[in-house]
Amino acid sequence: MASLNVGNLGEYLREQRRTAQLSLRQLAEAAGVSNPYLSQIERGLRKPSAEVLQQVAKALRISAETLYVRAGILDEQDREELETRAAILADPSINERQKQVLLQIYDSFRKEHAFDSDGGTGDAGVGAGSTEL
Repeated sequence: MASLNVGNLGEYLREQRRTAQLSLRQLAEAAGVSNPYLSQIERGLRKPSAEVLQQVAKALRISAETLYVRAGILDEQDREELETRAAILADPSINERQKQVLLQIYDSFRKEHAFDSDGGTGDAGVGAGSTEL
């Protein structure tokens, strides 16, 4: 089962590397890992550590958390949240301040939903400001 995750990770890394228009050698150098080691990761033969994934993510300018999920380091349940965060952080049309504000709003909505799911009323957050006509 772990090899499937590593394979998915390798395929994903290869896709991201190609999208970034980097050769295997260029990515390996930027991430500070050896070319053969990175090749083995891409082919699903090696399972990299969280530190190596973080270095590769930084070199590719993608979310390290997304790589952690694909490598099986983080729980699959968090995938949607991490992908949403990664999409916000990767959006070139908004500045860093705007990204942080969006992430804060997103976090507040998720906390509100978690409260509602854990026995909160659910009505206070959604309809508190509305009035009936």
